[in-house]
Amino acid sequence: MSEEADEVLAERARKLFAGPIQFLKSAPELQFLPDPDVPEIAFAGRSNVGKSSLLNALTNRNKLARTSNTPGRTQELNLFNVGEPPQIRLVDMPGYGFAEAPKDMVRRWRFLVNDYLRGRLVLKRVLVLVDSRHGLKEVDREVMKMLDNAAVSYHLVLTKGDKVKPSALGALYETTAIEAAKHPAAHPSIFTTSSETGSGIAELRTAILQAATS
Repeated sequence: MSEEADEVLAERARKLFAGPIQFLKSAPELQFLPDPDVPEIAFAGRSNVGKSSLLNALTNRNKLARTSNTPGRTQELNLFNVGEPPQIRLVDMPGYGFAEAPKDMVRRWRFLVNDYLRGRLVLKRVLVLVDSRHGLKEVDREVMKMLDNAAVSYHLVLTKGDKVKPSALGALYETTAIEAAKHPAAHPSIFTTSSETGSGIAELRTAILQAATS
């Protein structure tokens, strides 16, 4: 893309996310998903990685996605329409990697997410959120392998970038990029964000729009 085209896309993304955005529905099973008529961008991440806060920051809303101190509160696929009529659908997937939930519940969520990843034709990209304070964990790598096997393209997104010193954040970015290069479905672009300061949010909006329209 040329610099001018990049600027046009960024402005389109800004206007889109400044417009109508609404919660559509929660889907506990695939049969409850809406018709596959809008490109979807899904969000994945460990519980407490800041997924709800990032969704709120991206959409300029304070309470679009519920934030909670209780790990694993999101137990379904939560869908949000962006634009009127909808141009993009954001899909908040259940958080993973928490020990408090019963194993049978974790198993059901894993099946739900795996079936969604493999069977949703309008899924354009997944954003895998990684807490900048901790970096990639083994459970993140398991999800990355699952996405590789499902041939679903994904971005790694470092969250809570304001909680880490710039030097440490830069080092984490480099090590994350090296690891991502080993995964066939990982997109080379990695994003560093902060829901509190707004850092990286505009760039991620643009990437979402680009993925949805490509």
